[in-house]
Amino acid sequence: MEIKPIALFLSALVTLVVGFIWYNPKVFGTIWMRENNLTQEELRKGNMLKIFGLTYIFSLMITVTLMSLTIHQTGAVGMVGGPPLIDSAKPSFAAFMADYGMAYRTFKHGALHGFMSGLLFAFPIIGINGLFERKSWKYIFIHAGFWVITLTLMGGIICAYA
Repeated sequence: MEIKPIALFLSALVTLVVGFIWYNPKVFGTIWMRENNLTQEELRKGNMLKIFGLTYIFSLMITVTLMSLTIHQTGAVGMVGGPPLIDSAKPSFAAFMADYGMAYRTFKHGALHGFMSGLLFAFPIIGINGLFERKSWKYIFIHAGFWVITLTLMGGIICAYA
């Protein structure tokens, strides 16, 4: 199974693109700022190179996890100890990959798993943090919605094109 790193690098950009739209003042940005007691002036003071750079690096880390959640064949590769070497993989592995190597490798399938990751993993984490930080449900739903959409798109891209 060959992985195309360019798809992973492009998928990591989704976080920035969706964030640009989602947190725009004309979408949810104004509500998000109000829920965090932030102003435009305070937001301009941040080191944007650091924020966007680290966001991209963290997004690359997410792609690695999403790859294993959306591309089921990575589990088969893991069973033989990594990429199949001539001596380590049995003929049954080659037969399995010949039959199922591209099964469920679609945007739709990856988007489903990305959506489930957002709903069943990201949302509860954001919810727990928000509850302990005494944040509003608006705050929790704004962030959770962002991650559900972002992970849905990332999962689709990774599954179909990586």
